[in-house]
Amino acid sequence: MSLQWTAVASFLYAEVFLVLLLCIPFISAKRWNQVFKSRVVQTVALYGNTAFIVAIAILVFLLIDAFREVRRYSVTEKVDLTNNPTAIEHIHMKLFRAQRNQYIAGFALLLCLLLRRLATLLSQQASLMASNEAFKKQAEGASAAATKYMEDNELLQEKLRDAGIELPEAGRKGAGPQEENKALKEEVKTLKEELDATKKGLLKSDRDVAAMKKQAENLTLEYDRLLEEHSKLLASSDKKSD
Repeated sequence: MSLQWTAVASFLYAEVFLVLLLCIPFISAKRWNQVFKSRVVQTVALYGNTAFIVAIAILVFLLIDAFREVRRYSVTEKVDLTNNPTAIEHIHMKLFRAQRNQYIAGFALLLCLLLRRLATLLSQQASLMASNEAFKKQAEGASAAATKYMEDNELLQEKLRDAGIELPEAGRKGAGPQEENKALKEEVKTLKEELDATKKGLLKSDRDVAAMKKQAENLTLEYDRLLEEHSKLLASSDKKSD
């Protein structure tokens, strides 16, 4: 075997080893993704596309050359070499080597494409698994928040019922969370309006009480003044009578 085909055969054996390594079931896609994202692999991947294209081009060229050699030495049926057994043996040997090189180049090309596809699929699977875990955590958080909201809603309804506030139909049992929320907001709005009205009434009452108090104080002062004047008049009339 020539040096170039020895190198191709070694490349084929390395590809077979890597494919078998990637197909090991107890190594997860997440672990392979961590390997692919390592510094060494990322450094190699910088020139990976160029190396892959060059390797594909070389393998295609060698495959075409092997096809040409197989076609070249497939002449035993067309040429009568019965009188020259040495030539027949030599041609068969060349044909065998050409077919061997054809299989080596073909399988090396196939495994090269397969290896790249396997690495891409493992990376995609790891990304999908990470996204699935993130969505699962988000869904669990949303479910927990919804459960807490329903519990708070039930507690608020119980407090409103204990306070003697009649809930509308949308806020009773069987209504949807959005309808219950809307009904509770309307109820809170009504209570705020009633509270504002009560505050305004209390302020008006306080002003009225303050005005009445001031008026009573003025009346008391006026009454005291009148009593004082009356006392003075009585005293002056007593002096005149004396």
